[in-house]
Amino acid sequence: MAYNKPIPTPTTLTKPFWDGAREGKLMLPRCTDCGRVHFYPRHVCPFCHSAAIEWFEASGEGHIHTYAVQHRGFGGYAQEAPYVTAFIDLNEGDRMLTVLRGVDPSKPEEIKIGARVKVEFEEASDEMSIPFFRVVEE
Repeated sequence: MAYNKPIPTPTTLTKPFWDGAREGKLMLPRCTDCGRVHFYPRHVCPFCHSAAIEWFEASGEGHIHTYAVQHRGFGGYAQEAPYVTAFIDLNEGDRMLTVLRGVDPSKPEEIKIGARVKVEFEEASDEMSIPFFRVVEE
């Protein structure tokens, strides 16, 4: 089945993230001055305002901070509604918004705050893979 959801257009700022995703790696920016990880990618560290940013391969693991069931969507997401979006607290210390897989949106009471998750990648095209997170068993 063809991928019918929006496909991001990488920029020079986000290229390391999308190159990593294509290879099945979650790449994150980290400030080399203060050592803090931040997501979304920026030219300047949001914590210490340094421009000394490096990219590294993250573990791709974390836990659910919070979630919401989406009952409407656009593009290809309209066919998937309802679906779950979540903020993930990454092991590396920042938070990332994602589509959460491996949960039943009709049973939100079964989704547990703090549940462990791991990144997976969905191939959108030959050049682009999209990360999402899936709940993993403890």
